Amino acid sequence: MPSPIEALTPAVQSALVAAFGDELRGADPVLRPSQFADVQVNAAMALAKKLGRKPRDVAEAIVAHLDTDGLTTTAEIAGPGFINITFADDWIADRATAAQADPRLGVAPVEPQRVALDYSSPNVAKEMHVGHLRTTVVGDALARILEFAGHTVIRQNHIGDWGTPFGMLVEHLLDVGADSPTARLLETDPNAFYQGAREKFDADPTFADRARARVVLLQAGDPETLTVWRTLIDLSLRYLNRVYRTLGVTLTDADLAGESTYNDDLPVVCRELEEAGIATVDNGALVVFLPQFTGRDDQPVPMIIRKSDGGYGYATTDLAMIRDCVRRLHVDRILYVVGVPQSLHFEMVWATARRAGWLPDSTVPTHVKIGNVLGADRKILRTRSGDSLRLMALLDEAVVKARAYIDAARPDLPEDTRAEVAHQVGIGAVKYADLSVAHDSEYVFDLDRMLALTGNTGPYLQYATARIRSIFRGIGLDPETQTAPVRLEAPAERELALRLLDFPSVVTAVSTSLEPHRLSAYLFELAQAFSSFYEACPVLKAEDEPTRASRLTLCALTLRTLVQGLDLLGVEAPEQM
Repeated sequence: MPSPIEALTPAVQSALVAAFGDELRGADPVLRPSQFADVQVNAAMALAKKLGRKPRDVAEAIVAHLDTDGLTTTAEIAGPGFINITFADDWIADRATAAQADPRLGVAPVEPQRVALDYSSPNVAKEMHVGHLRTTVVGDALARILEFAGHTVIRQNHIGDWGTPFGMLVEHLLDVGADSPTARLLETDPNAFYQGAREKFDADPTFADRARARVVLLQAGDPETLTVWRTLIDLSLRYLNRVYRTLGVTLTDADLAGESTYNDDLPVVCRELEEAGIATVDNGALVVFLPQFTGRDDQPVPMIIRKSDGGYGYATTDLAMIRDCVRRLHVDRILYVVGVPQSLHFEMVWATARRAGWLPDSTVPTHVKIGNVLGADRKILRTRSGDSLRLMALLDEAVVKARAYIDAARPDLPEDTRAEVAHQVGIGAVKYADLSVAHDSEYVFDLDRMLALTGNTGPYLQYATARIRSIFRGIGLDPETQTAPVRLEAPAERELALRLLDFPSVVTAVSTSLEPHRLSAYLFELAQAFSSFYEACPVLKAEDEPTRASRLTLCALTLRTLVQGLDLLGVEAPEQM
């Protein structure tokens, strides 16, 4: 179901052709929201010079040939040539009624693509910290939005499960035993396990030698070492999955694609690049020099494919991942939800993959750049000791604060209900705050602001859904069954209905732009429109039954839209608050 502006676009384009000839077929009519009407057509301003006519004359010709077939009621020329158009109330009402009857709220599936989505990517045997929050939350929102739009999303959680430190970690696990309290730290406090291994490595030369030897065995595929390594991974996954459950993200063990996944491919990547003359040996290392990437001395910046000691870097693994995504998964797009500083790295990897023929023009890679989470001092959020803030500690604090608010505001609710709502509100507040700002920008982490019931916050939107549910709960009616025709008599009703009709175009646009904050902004504006409607238009005490039924349908449609929109962001909507 097209949005009002999308529905009007073909009519204006037809008017342009009728007025000025076929050369303008498909021209952008330049439709924008207007403070003086529902939409403003700016095509006259854009085309005046090309047509050699005054903008107002162009506007008059457009209006004279405009046939919207009941879609609009007025088209008035203002100023030098702006055309202000008002949609017909009956058309808006009919569309709103149809949206309430549509399981997808008017969102038509797009032409499907296969999309590989790389996000979260924590390290085994280390706690997830606040830096993982945005890559996980933004990535998961994109996965939900893309799937709802109609794409096939292949989640790729590239956990760090390989490399030199794993000799140390495997040896430590062998020392303490897989069933020991120390090993169980991997499930609850993986940093403590890692630090214990590191302290032994630094203090005990014998342990350090064993750890180095264990790395060789691990990389050689020694069965006993691989068994212990897998136990290490399994214990760590229990911790990671607990974080994911707390956050309410859709990642599962089936989405794991650790660095170890590509071990067998890394020598092949090096060989093929070297044979093609793309990579060369320089000071013992295999590197790629790309002329378009130069340093301060105007010399090409090397991208290391194989280190001089025979080890591999992130570039090698990323190249192997691209080969796999194209050859085995047959993807149309590859999205990397990774920090902003990795931009140059990805550009060099993609350029190399293009030259090697592994990344065809038909497959589009995109870096979804992630900005930092800041503290009150506007520096990267850390603990007082300067360490990265542990993600679970942050989430636990959010739930505790939300629980204090819930206990004070709703002591009448049962204990288990207050606990559930506190979790939904606390986690939802953190996730929404992240998703309400552009993913490549920084933001200050402020729990008090995030948990506020006013402003553009998760709790404000959650409260809007709870308020609507309370209306239907009070009259014993299921909002899903409310399908009475919409009638528009008050300005606030009309404004709310128009906002509701924008939902399909917003979801489709976000699935293309990969900017979840635009969906957040829409939901906030919708909640504001509902608040104005609720204050201006009595629902249960409406003047007559058709008006009451119409307003209940608007309430039901608003509820469905807010709940669906929040779900696409990964935010739960409590039944009551």
